[in-house]
Amino acid sequence: MAIRTIITGKDNPVLRARAARVLSFGKDLSKLVRDLHETVEAVKGAGLAAPQINVSSAVTVAKIGGIFTTLVNPEILWRSTEEVLGEEGCLSLPDIWLFVPRAREIVVRFRTERGAEQELELADFDARVVQHEVDHLLGKLIVDYQATSVRTPGQAL
Repeated sequence: MAIRTIITGKDNPVLRARAARVLSFGKDLSKLVRDLHETVEAVKGAGLAAPQINVSSAVTVAKIGGIFTTLVNPEILWRSTEEVLGEEGCLSLPDIWLFVPRAREIVVRFRTERGAEQELELADFDARVVQHEVDHLLGKLIVDYQATSVRTPGQAL
């Protein structure tokens, strides 16, 4: 178990690549999941995807209902047509905050760390966090959205 370095930069090739699907649910995956949990908790984030720690695997941890949940090979099956514009930051893009449109509700299918398939219906903050983390697995960053506002921390809106 280890707190890993979070890679940064909007042009970083690891952050821009589609993550590989996980095919093996064993010790290597368990170690990666522990590292993701320890790292995101250490930096007080709401989620973290494996590419952010320089691992091109479709694994993320996201705060859902206030608890970090592991999502392996997540797929968003449905998005509501209602979108909400909300301010987001990203651990891989320090000091950048953007207003990003996200579906208010989603249904996500994923596997647990042990390989069990699950589906969750999520709304509001939980849906936003999962959409943000799934974007990371697709090589998409918040700077790819047309922003209505850009600010740095401490700057008034």
